[in-house]
Order: sequence, then structure tokens, then C-alpha cells
Amino acid sequence: MPDPSSPAPRPTGPDGLVRVRGAREHNLQGVDVDVPRDVLAVFTGVSGSGKSSLAFGTIYAEAQRRYFESVAPYARRLIHQVGAPKVGEISGLPPAVSLQQSRSAPTSRSSVGTVTTLSNSLRMLFSRAGTYPPGAERLDSDAFSPNTTAGACPQCHGLGRVHRTTEELLVPDPSLSIREGAIAAWPGAWQGKNLRDVLDALGFEVDRPWRELAQEDRDWILFTDEQPVVTVHPVRDADRIQRPYQGTYMSANRYVLKTFADSKSQTLRAKAEKFLRSAPCPVCGGARLRTEALAVTFAGRTIAELARLPLAELAAVLAAGEDTSETARVLTEDLRARIATVTELGLGYLGMDRPTPTLSAGELQRLRLATQLRSGLFGVVYVLDEPSAGLHPADTESLLTVLDRLKAAGNSVFVVEHHLAVMRHADWLVDVGPLAGEHGGQVLHSGPVAGLRGVEGSATARFLFDDAPPSEREVREPQGWLKVGPVTRHNLRDVTVEIPLGAFTAVTGVSGSGKSTLIGEITQDLEGVGRLVVVDQKPIGRTPRSNLATYTGLFDVVRKAFAGTDEAKARGYGVGRFSFNVAGGRCETCQGEGFVSVELLFLPSTYAPCPDCAGARYNPETLQVTYRGRNIAEVLHLTVEGAAAFFTASDDDAARPVLRSLHTLLDVGLGYLRLGQPATELSGGEAQRIKLATELQRVRRGHTLYLLDEPTTGLHPADVEVLLRQLHGLVDAGHSVVVVEHDMTVVAGADRVVDMGPGGGDEGGHVLASGPPRDVAAAAGSRTAPYLARALGL
Repeated sequence: MPDPSSPAPRPTGPDGLVRVRGAREHNLQGVDVDVPRDVLAVFTGVSGSGKSSLAFGTIYAEAQRRYFESVAPYARRLIHQVGAPKVGEISGLPPAVSLQQSRSAPTSRSSVGTVTTLSNSLRMLFSRAGTYPPGAERLDSDAFSPNTTAGACPQCHGLGRVHRTTEELLVPDPSLSIREGAIAAWPGAWQGKNLRDVLDALGFEVDRPWRELAQEDRDWILFTDEQPVVTVHPVRDADRIQRPYQGTYMSANRYVLKTFADSKSQTLRAKAEKFLRSAPCPVCGGARLRTEALAVTFAGRTIAELARLPLAELAAVLAAGEDTSETARVLTEDLRARIATVTELGLGYLGMDRPTPTLSAGELQRLRLATQLRSGLFGVVYVLDEPSAGLHPADTESLLTVLDRLKAAGNSVFVVEHHLAVMRHADWLVDVGPLAGEHGGQVLHSGPVAGLRGVEGSATARFLFDDAPPSEREVREPQGWLKVGPVTRHNLRDVTVEIPLGAFTAVTGVSGSGKSTLIGEITQDLEGVGRLVVVDQKPIGRTPRSNLATYTGLFDVVRKAFAGTDEAKARGYGVGRFSFNVAGGRCETCQGEGFVSVELLFLPSTYAPCPDCAGARYNPETLQVTYRGRNIAEVLHLTVEGAAAFFTASDDDAARPVLRSLHTLLDVGLGYLRLGQPATELSGGEAQRIKLATELQRVRRGHTLYLLDEPTTGLHPADVEVLLRQLHGLVDAGHSVVVVEHDMTVVAGADRVVDMGPGGGDEGGHVLASGPPRDVAAAAGSRTAPYLARALGL
């Protein structure tokens, strides 16, 4: 690791710098900055300071825009495009590759193997060098893929599992008649009435209790694949005449399976799933492939068996089988080299068939990074979003080696990071701040790491150069103990651990060691605990209609305040008038979205502010109502900090409940977010802190146990301090906090540490040490111990 005081290498020549002039994206305040190429440059600053707006929203976005200009118009339609950044000029900018922490689409067909393209090479190995049964024809590589017609098991279509239902699931109460709703899986409203009327027209008894119907009739009603068409004569209502129509019957089983597979409504799919049970495919046994492909082996194993192995173990199996032929040697050498890159990034515990939706954002980004290392690109800018997220300190060292290799191959590596080890390793540091949101957006320092020392206003400098040992905090005495286990799940085998109540517990270990699996077994049925609160990093909403204000509930109070104004009362406006999700007060042109989709010839659809409301989301009449001089759209545009000042100055008792929500958001460091900021624009860390703030604003009665999975992910050390004050405040108030954590500063301040390991996957799953931080720091065989000892100043 280089000495931060040593000067960074500076490229020579007129094209040695990426020069940014007048960057105004998001909160950037006309930023001018120069960053050298062919170096590892780290962009840092507190959460919301503008570092991602500079690295991704400006530099990467401009590189993409220039690339698209060189692409044929027809081809542009096939590529997701980012908008042109708000910047005066950027010069010296090479082509760019972005590796962000975005999650893949939730499909079970995407896996570790497909993301890394390792599955392509493994299929080729089985096609060219596999051991075939006597007389069997050699198969193409497509025959070994569950995602192709040639390879997918015909029974489960390559999914490995089948979804089936039963009469008991479809008809939970057999005492009801069909007319009374015995078939619970049927749709509601007119669709359900139509199916009932069709059955009636077909001659089935819809008014007898279900249990009294003949089994033959019950089976046909629920499971037939027939779709007969019959003339339905609806019962005449007193107020309207319904004409006869041709109705088509669909069995309950067919309806549930069709809805689950094809419906675009998440609500309908979730309802259908309640009537289904998933089981391994009876034909392929969950292997997803046709029997012909599963008859081929390499090193005595099928391709499905090899895909299930942890990658580190798979490499060893491939090494044992590479002597069978020259073809096998060439293919296995290539596979092992590519696997080595993945294991170097601390992901050797993953199997090739692991679905990508089950991966963390950090794991997925590192898999893409491993793929880029093998691409052989030269002269590009890699822009990475916190590649150390979710990494144990031991794995972070391997990450730095990988980043150095990307740089040594002739590329520039621009990294948005909070990890101090990555900052210290950088050749160049860009510190953005001084604070977040409107109080940030300025480049405080751009230069060698050592140059940041003494920069006034930098929140980073204090942590980067402060070598003083942390102050000792007295370890709390437990108020009781919670036994977890024995747990046998994933890589845990009969593991039991005791968690202290009334204390702060940190669960540590390398990636894949079993930390999340262990705390995931803590359930609501807890002795001595009144309530269990799980605060994860899942999005608080998947559409722009969900935002910070709606999730925390403070928007309900805001709308009541507007509805209580004299102007609203005079117009007869109720609370619903001030919702952008329902008709009435919203702008109907954009239906409360604030933007409209613009269809372009030969180009993909793009979005533009609504031409009628200009992004305000409401119609003009609604916007005429003001509360203390601001309309509802202007209040939604306020930051949390600004809203706190706005409502504090109000003498309206009805609006005061808003302040409780706003103050808890400020307490967890989210003062820079706007009330109406869409949920889709929030990071996982921001979403987690919003959930925590939502819990903190509630009146807590009795003992609560809070479980948090890596709460410091995406947080600057200054933000970590703010968060820790809140978490320790909960413990001081008599509650219990358990965190899965890699930040050794957090771990060092815990009352108890549970260290898992020693490795990941099959090499993990054991409790290596459990006790106060100082005891765990001395534990033999623990990969956490030396880093924890360093954090404790030992």
C-alpha cells in the first residue's frame, strides 16, 4: 500500500487530464476539476455531497453521450441511454465503462454463471470434452443450457421447479357453495361472477356446498384444461338489463398458473402465488436440463452438479479432469483462470447456478468487475460505485490488487468510495462537500491523497489522517440472553449462539461465512422481547410514486395541513385533493407522475417534464392553495432540512406531527433528501436509514430488538458517526441492536462480537469467537481479529 504522503504519478502531455468545466448536475455548483488519466482516482465525500453526480452523472454520462453519437440511429434504439449531463465542457475524456450497484431483473434464469459468462465456457467443455454414453451423439453447447429450447427440461421449461396447486389450496372452505365464493383462487368482481355464471350455464350446481358436489365435477371445475364456450343469460337486475353473451370457462388451476406466469400486476401475481406450492421438477430433479444433457459427465459429474459447486471447489475439480485430452486442457485452463479472478474478489463461495436476484448489489458489481478483468480493454475509464460495499477488510485488500491490475492494463479507474483503505491506496483523491445536498456540490480537493490534510471544511480529512486510538467505551452488562439456534441452513450446520439483550451486538466474518443466515433465524417469537424490527436495504418502493414523504407517513399530515387551510375549505377540497396518486387534484396529463414519455422515431422512448404541470404533478387549481406561502408541490420540493425549518416556524398544531418525522430523518443524516424524491432514486443505504427513521419516530413500548444488515453500506465515516449515535441511543433506552457489519470502527464499539468463518461457503458456517471486542481481536484463526485489533489500537 503506497504511502499517502508520496506524490501521485501525473501523466505528461496535453491529453493527460480529464478536464471538467461548469458541472451543474444535481447539486453540483458549477464545478471545475481536473483528474489525471491512467490512475486510480477516488471520489469521496459525505452521503449526498455530489460525488456520484460528478463521477457518474457527469463524467460517465458525457462519455456515454459521445459514444451514442457514433452509433447508427437504428442501433441506438437497442441501447439504454443516459441523458446529456449539465456541464459546460469536458475534454480529454476516453470511452467509459460503468459498474454500478444496480440489481439485475428478478429472473431465476440469470445466474452467477450467466453474468460472468462462465456458464458458456462450461457448456463448451461438456460439448467438446465431456464423457458421453456409448452410442450417444455429441451435443452442441446449447443443449447444456436450461435457457434454450434445445437444453431446457420440457417439464419445467428449464426452471428446475414446478408450481402446482391442490383442491385444499383452491377451496379452503368446502362448506361454501360456488356462488358463496368457495373457489377462493378465482378473481373478484365481474370476472369471478362470469366464471360462476358460465359454470351455472354448463349445468353445474353452484348453490350446493362444495363438499356435496361429486368428486368428478370438483376435479373438472378446478383442473380441466378444456375451455368451453357457452351462452350465459345473466340474472336481470332491477335497475338494468343485461344481455346474453358468450362466456368462456377457465379452470381455477389454469387461471392461477396463467396469472402467476403472465400477469404484469405484482398484486395479482402475489395473490396467485398463495394458491401454489413449489417443488423440484419430477423429471429433471431440479437440474433444469434434458436427460440427454444430464447423461454427459466431466470428471465423473454432470454439468448441473458442477454448477452447484462453490467456484473455489469447482476449480479443483476442473484441475483433476484436465488431463483427459488436449481439448479438455485448453478449456479447463481458461475456465480456471477466469474463476481465479472471481475468487480473488472474495466470491469463491458462490456457485455458478446461484440466481442473481439472491446476490447483494456489491456481489453483483464485483462479478461484473471480474468479467471486465478478462475483457482485455485498453485505454478506457472504468467508473465504479463503491466496489468495497459488503466486503470484509481482508477481501478489500484483494479488491485493491484487482483495481491495480485494471490500471496496469492501461486504463483509468475512477471509484466512488467511502472506505478509508481504498482512499489511502488511491493515486488521486477528489473530495466533494463540504456537506450534503444544497450545502455540498463543491470540490474541496483534487490531487494526491496527502494534499487533503488540513483542507478546511473536509469531513474526510479528519478520518483519513487521524491515527489516534479510539476512546474506550465501557461494555454494557446484558439484561438477559437470547438463544439462536440450533440453525442448519445454507452453510450453517447445527450452529447455536447467544445474543445479549440490552446490548449492541456485531456479527462479523468474510462474505459468505453465514452471518446473514444466522441472524435471519431470529424470529418474532422471542422470550423477553416485545417486538422485532428488521431494517434491511430493500427499496422502499419500486415506482416514482413512492417517496420519502409517503413512506414515512409525514405526507398524510402535510395533506391534512393543506386541507385545513381557509382556501381549501372554501373550495371544498379534502385531503384527497392533495394526493398526486388519485384523480381530482393531480395533473391528468401525466397522471401525477410529473413527467411524460416521449416516443421518438428510430430512438428509444425518453422522458420529459410534463408540458402542462412542468413537473409539479398537480393541476393549476390545486396549486392555487397555499400553506404559509407555499403550494403542495413547493413543499414536496423542500429538503428534509428545509422542511424542518419551514414547519418549525409554523404555529399550526395540526402540522406539528410532521416535525417528529423530519427530526428523526435529520438524526440519521438524511437532511439533504427532498420530501418528494422518488424511491427509485434512493440508494440501498438511504432506503435503510429511511426505514430506521420511520421506526424511530414511533412511540416504542416494551423491549424492541433491531436487526440491521450492514447499515453502514454507502456511508461516509462522518455519516457512520451519526448513525451510530442513533443505534447506541436505542440501546441506552433499553432496547437491543444486532448488526451484520464489516466496518471495524462499528465492531470495535460493540458490546459483543460474534465472528463467523473461517472462510465463505462450505469453508464457513462456524462461530469462531463470541465475546467482547477485545477478546475476539485476540481469537486465533479469525480473519477478522487482526483488523479488529487495529481498530481498537491494540
